[in-house]
Amino acid sequence: MKLTQASLANPAAVAVAVCMVCVFGLISLLDLPLQLFPDIERPQMSIQTSWRSASPQEIESEIVEPIETVMQGLPGLEEISSNISAGNSWLNMTFAVGSDMDATLVEVLSRMNRLPPLPRDANPPVVRSGGFSAGDTLTYFFVQKLAQTPGNVDDYRKLIEDRIVPRLTAIDGVAGVEVYGNDTDELAISVDPQRAAALGIQLPEIAALAARATDVSGGSVEVGRREYVMRFAGRYSPEALGGLILAWRDGRPVRLADVASIDVRPPPDGAVAYQNGNRAFGLRVLRANGANVLATLENVVGTVDELRESELRPQGLDIAQSFDSGIFIRRAIGLLSGSLVAGLVLAVACLWWFLRDVRATGLIAFAIPISILATFIVLKLSGRSLNVISLAGLAFAVGMVMDAAVVVAENIVRLRESGMPALQAALQGTRQVGGALLASTLTTVAVFLPVIFMEDVEGQLFSDLALTIAIAVGMSLLVAITVLPAAAGRWLG
Repeated sequence: MKLTQASLANPAAVAVAVCMVCVFGLISLLDLPLQLFPDIERPQMSIQTSWRSASPQEIESEIVEPIETVMQGLPGLEEISSNISAGNSWLNMTFAVGSDMDATLVEVLSRMNRLPPLPRDANPPVVRSGGFSAGDTLTYFFVQKLAQTPGNVDDYRKLIEDRIVPRLTAIDGVAGVEVYGNDTDELAISVDPQRAAALGIQLPEIAALAARATDVSGGSVEVGRREYVMRFAGRYSPEALGGLILAWRDGRPVRLADVASIDVRPPPDGAVAYQNGNRAFGLRVLRANGANVLATLENVVGTVDELRESELRPQGLDIAQSFDSGIFIRRAIGLLSGSLVAGLVLAVACLWWFLRDVRATGLIAFAIPISILATFIVLKLSGRSLNVISLAGLAFAVGMVMDAAVVVAENIVRLRESGMPALQAALQGTRQVGGALLASTLTTVAVFLPVIFMEDVEGQLFSDLALTIAIAVGMSLLVAITVLPAAAGRWLG
């Protein structure tokens, strides 16, 4: 083999190449994003609707079914699923892997404009990219007031949305921050039906008059050389809304306060968050695809510590972390890393037990770290991450990367023991088994190639496993026909 002959003729170049692989492999290892699982592309789009006090059957017939009808035939659409409860509905659309989601979003918004009129008191549908999954959750925080702080934690919603959320969203690796719990207060008008009936006031009249209590533009009017913009102020404050005149009875006005109580309060079916028995705001921090989870978590926690001292404590608030995905990542990676090291030690021990030759054992074992470090370089260049799947692939590959080295080293040792000079034994020993090693490596790699190119969710999940094994085995062949003969020609001489 020309590669073997070139490596034997230039051992210094081989040594430099090995050093470069070790250095860049360690750099790649330290720079690889750490995640629990690899990023999985789920082309999904969701539509959320709400219709206060409507039953699931009403929402299905009046809102969900019309939306499903107009969405039929979307390019790449594979599945539509709906989840309906009293007052709310969630419609999730799954598309084929590789679909252009930007163009799909434009098409979905265009089709939403073709919907027939929805019920008047239903909120407009909200379209968002991605499904209703918590798989991208980085961590959770809860904000609550300190024991000595007066008032209600709901009063600080604007502070959280204006000062806390933007700082967290700006962190590299954070895709967004969702605030939940303690929904914005609403104006509630509770009508006394007996009082309204006694005064001859009907509920539709109250609803219609309350709905018209808004500011209305009156256009413009020219007075001489001046033009004035007119505006009719019809909007009431909650305190003044009770003075709204509904009708006249016996020459006296019937005001809204005469037949109803007016209150500003949280919605009855709104989300309410509690921590340790206290009302709180929940913050869900979402990670960006490809982000280093542990590094991003460290930055998020550091920023939260700063915000606690600079923004929250002066206002009598505190923030606490509730969920830390880094714990599971560190635990899983630590477990697999320990298994990887244990497998490496056991493999070397088995080699020594059968060979009973320290030099030959060290020569073969030397191929393992080089192949693994070279694998880290390829993973970094291909934009992959270090996760439990890729680490499992490395653990599986520890024994496989020694196969080529064992065959080459054993053949070189056999020729050396027959009296052949070391350099010639290294060249001849590698040439004799080179073809068989190439065929064996290609068949092993070919087994994993279909998994690497699978585009569905299963393929994306296990592609890191297949890619890691394929790279490690391929690199082990390269090491066996270049590095190992160059080292054997000197070491076994």
